[in-house]
Amino acid sequence: MQKVINGIALFSGAVSLTLVVGGTMIYLNKDNIVEDLKTKMTTEITSAITNALPGLINSAMPEIPEVPTSTGGVVPF
Repeated sequence: MQKVINGIALFSGAVSLTLVVGGTMIYLNKDNIVEDLKTKMTTEITSAITNALPGLINSAMPEIPEVPTSTGGVVPF
């Protein structure tokens, strides 16, 4: 029974140590992580807008009327 309790205690210590080290690494690198996420988000949002914008503009624009090839006679006043 003592071996099982010692195993659980070792496992608990390893998990605690992993959480402390992981949390410390994230805390120390938080500025780099935030800047990297900002850069990736800006790139993704810019590409999404760039890809969607031509379709939105083309669907919003009315068709250009055709210009006649010849004109009619003069209308008197």
